[in-house]
Amino acid sequence: MNDSLNFSDDNIMLVTGGAGFIGSNIVKLLVDYGHKVRVLDNLSTGYLKNIEKFDVDFIKGDICDNDIVQKAISGVSVVFHLAAHIGNVKSLSNPQEDAHINIIGTLNILEASRKLSVKRIIYSSSAAIFGELLTMPIGEDHPQNPDSPYGVSKLAGEKSVLCFGKLYDIVVVCLRYFNVYGQNQRYDEYGNVIPIFANRLISGKSLTIYGDGEQTRDFVNVKDVAMANYLAAAKAEKSDVYNVGSGQNITINQLAQYIQLASGISTSIEYAPPRKGEVRHCRADISKITNKFGFRPDCDIQKGPKEYFEWFREDFQPTPR
Repeated sequence: MNDSLNFSDDNIMLVTGGAGFIGSNIVKLLVDYGHKVRVLDNLSTGYLKNIEKFDVDFIKGDICDNDIVQKAISGVSVVFHLAAHIGNVKSLSNPQEDAHINIIGTLNILEASRKLSVKRIIYSSSAAIFGELLTMPIGEDHPQNPDSPYGVSKLAGEKSVLCFGKLYDIVVVCLRYFNVYGQNQRYDEYGNVIPIFANRLISGKSLTIYGDGEQTRDFVNVKDVAMANYLAAAKAEKSDVYNVGSGQNITINQLAQYIQLASGISTSIEYAPPRKGEVRHCRADISKITNKFGFRPDCDIQKGPKEYFEWFREDFQPTPR
């Protein structure tokens, strides 16, 4: 598998946001397969300890800084672009910052890639671009009507990437992530529900579910997301978009049961009003990426949380009550 990218030993793979949750898992996979890796991260949400055991060229900097971006992309053949302002709910409080990072920052990456002859760009997009689903499961051709500034900015970034793929000699692939979870995903009050549940369980708190808990989500392990990125870089022959999920969904009520079983900790559940910017149901159609690249995720949603909670317990730092 490590020969799949078909580049010489001198080629460098850049991972923007490579010290973050998903990015660090991509870094690990690339290093495991013997590739030279460079990481660009401003450490606003990333952690050096995620990548400190890997032999990588680390540049601390921001994708909104053109000089830093030019330095990071110099000599690079493939860019995995993950650096972003992330989260539907988080974007509601600061839509300007969200747009600046996700749109202008992405354009900086694209312009530098064009000027410095990057061969491939793998762009991390999001299922947030779809908005409320009209059909299930959701295919790549589903209407795109985002319900949050984050969804809007990721869609704008995706359109920009695809535009550059048409205009210039670059193969670009947009990967639309559904609900990613796994190792290196730390607690954030605006983040994914799994680390929020894990944090509350280990802190001895009840679980809070927004709405009635019957809303559904497609949870995909970050190991599978990292492999999807690698397969896209290795096998894509032309620019395109692909869903990256498990192809299954569960209710948040079910998830609350699974995470309690995985942790061995039982607690009460409190229900709060639904939050703005969040869809009711979600499940990915992953047949396109499966047929094209051979992507086959591990869909065991009961095993995954157990592995995650074991990591989370070791990494846990108390948060204020």
